Amino acid sequence: MFDFSTYLWRSALELFEGGWRYFAWTLLLALLSLIGLNAYCKQFVHGLITTGMTDQVSWGLYIANFTFLVGMAAAAVMLVIPVYVYKEETLHDVVIFGELLAIAAIIMCLLFVTVDLGRPERFWHMVPLIGKLNWPGSMLSWDVIVLNGYLALNVYICAYLVYMKYLGREPVKMLYLPFVFAAIVWAISIHTVTAFLYVGLGGRPFWNSAIIAPRFLASAFTSGPGFIILTLQIIRRFTDYHVPDTALLRLRSIIQVSMILNVFLFVCEVFKEFYTDTQHVASAKYLFFGLHGHQGLVPWIWTALALNLTALFLLILPVSRSLKYLNLACVLAIGGIWIEKGMGLVIPAFIPTQLGEIVEYLPTLNETLICIGIWAFGLLLYTLFLKMTIPVLKGRLKFQKIIL
Repeated sequence: MFDFSTYLWRSALELFEGGWRYFAWTLLLALLSLIGLNAYCKQFVHGLITTGMTDQVSWGLYIANFTFLVGMAAAAVMLVIPVYVYKEETLHDVVIFGELLAIAAIIMCLLFVTVDLGRPERFWHMVPLIGKLNWPGSMLSWDVIVLNGYLALNVYICAYLVYMKYLGREPVKMLYLPFVFAAIVWAISIHTVTAFLYVGLGGRPFWNSAIIAPRFLASAFTSGPGFIILTLQIIRRFTDYHVPDTALLRLRSIIQVSMILNVFLFVCEVFKEFYTDTQHVASAKYLFFGLHGHQGLVPWIWTALALNLTALFLLILPVSRSLKYLNLACVLAIGGIWIEKGMGLVIPAFIPTQLGEIVEYLPTLNETLICIGIWAFGLLLYTLFLKMTIPVLKGRLKFQKIIL
């Protein structure tokens, strides 16, 4: 325990070392986080009236970001499976960065759920023993369990492996491999349960589709590895940690397959909605073409479609072996999937209402600042995790025996 405390202290000291770019970046993220916190304080005092949400559209930008980030967290499994199941050596030295990303993404998910609650201090009603979790009947209770469970698993795995590296010891397989395989199942479950949360709402026909869960997973396994590709190049550019091109190209092959599957499932969903042309297609019509003169989401979904198709086109061509085009494809895919899973999935289900009302949703400035603040806080956490981990992986920070 004393050694672990020393490790934490020495790792924390690493946070205060670095060049001007590191301090400028962390200062910017800290400032944006504080701006977001200030905006949330305003929302906490005045209520959700400070957002663009209404009685008719009760989920907005917060849940859109939550849905996207659940996928980012789940995508860490696309590094874990090749390394621990198929013994893929090219990704072995970078898998820890995917697991650290999962931790930061889950924390952001929990923050987005918190700010979406009008009265978050009443969350104790879901705490077992003093409240009622309503498990297994409620899908929300399942979501609480899988998100917190996945967070705990990744925290333990990362802490144990990095600490063993610090001590210069070989990790004991029985102390981490069972948790790794549990995390693989858990990673798939967090996005599946989130999808079931949507599908299980019978009053929202736009979400009543059996392929929502596969769509979520396919998009997650595109945007997550895409973000990791960009992160690994930043790590390689600004630190002395070596990231081989072979690791980036291996992730590219994962994204290729996932992006093809994501676009295919999207086409299937569009066919199902428009070919039948029932009363339940109203939400899809509003999303793609507008309804009764209301076209708030039309530019969003067509932008997402253009970004995704361009990204797919780049990924399937040999030109994406060049990092310049691979990076462009990753940025386009992340942007397209964020719109598709956020503004293109969450909002349309509420428009029109069951009574036929059309009440459009537009995020307020305060709502947007809170979202920016949470993203900044998550990126700040990820930056600090990397700052504490890389010196251990490089061997600069290691256990030193005190000889008396």
